[in-house]
Amino acid sequence: MAPHSDQPAQEADAAMDSETQRKPISTIVIFIAMHTEALPLVNRFKLQEEHDSLFPKGVPWVRYHGIYKDLHINIVQPGKDPVLGVDSVGTVCASLVTYATIQGLKPDLIINAGTAGGFKAKGAAIGDVFLASEVAFHDRRIPIPLFDLYGVGLRQAFSASNVLKDLNLKIGKLSTGDSLDMSPHDEASITANDATLKDMEGAAVAYVAELLKVPAIFLKAVTDIVDGDKPTAEEFVQNLTTVTAALDDSVAKVIDFISGKCLSEL
Repeated sequence: MAPHSDQPAQEADAAMDSETQRKPISTIVIFIAMHTEALPLVNRFKLQEEHDSLFPKGVPWVRYHGIYKDLHINIVQPGKDPVLGVDSVGTVCASLVTYATIQGLKPDLIINAGTAGGFKAKGAAIGDVFLASEVAFHDRRIPIPLFDLYGVGLRQAFSASNVLKDLNLKIGKLSTGDSLDMSPHDEASITANDATLKDMEGAAVAYVAELLKVPAIFLKAVTDIVDGDKPTAEEFVQNLTTVTAALDDSVAKVIDFISGKCLSEL
């Protein structure tokens, strides 16, 4: 991961320890915020829920684990809110779960997979699956020199150019905030981020992954068109099931591509 937009992804990847780059990928963590998004992959890879001490006692976080080909696959989720029973979406839970998982499992690679809003003005359509090139926040506005850049928190995803080419995915920039809707302030920030996609977790995962020096890639499937004519919440619910199937298929293809390879081959 690269801390600033003026550092090309290739430089960030080259800066990674060369031995790490050449080591076959063994342990993968897939962070997914919503149970509906995760369940098809859990079933596809025949993963089992792990009731271990990886996470602190009492938290609702969930881990599924299994072995597929030569890979240890872990799907982690923030789980259900203990009071309201809804999926624990958003940046706070994403940060905490990502941190705890990295500390416990020491993965070779993180994949943040999930659904997102897309902008038709940037070429997004319902069901498209994107590999994010960059991630940033759009709701941390701190109009003080340097703090403004910190608030945006622009980071480049791990350069997975071979994955992109081999699987024929779309590529675009991802902007993250803690609200499903888009205020005028958020819209201005998203435009400044030159984002094609809008989600609620990506930049938080990117922050922790960079902090702990774990490469991360971001796969996002478009459930709703943010600059379209339908209400975001309505369109999201309407398309969630079918778009999740597209996401599941793309993640599975990425896993197959990764098997037997090292980071430098992605």
